[in-house]
Amino acid sequence: MTFSERVVQLALMIPLGRVTTYGRIAIAAGGGAMASQSVTNILGKAYIEGQKDIPFHRVVYANGRVWMDDSHREKRLQLYKKEHIKLNDRGVIEDFQDKLFEFV
Repeated sequence: MTFSERVVQLALMIPLGRVTTYGRIAIAAGGGAMASQSVTNILGKAYIEGQKDIPFHRVVYANGRVWMDDSHREKRLQLYKKEHIKLNDRGVIEDFQDKLFEFV
């Protein structure tokens, strides 16, 4: 299995109501610290190629901050609410350590 395939597989493993980081996915997939920068591109490419069930909203920055742009904001906020993930006014997950999913 390639690094990219492992990244997608790991992203699909993140349970409802939990999040993990780009770096944790990269390391669990066998990459180093800098490999985290490729996770978004790998997941985006997999989505374009047909893997439509990727939980992008469950992959966050190392400090618990979530990525949102105007075109994804409303949907992501709905998903977070549905999964009982609360954000503060800076876009950081409240109780981040409690919501953090670690790959073992």
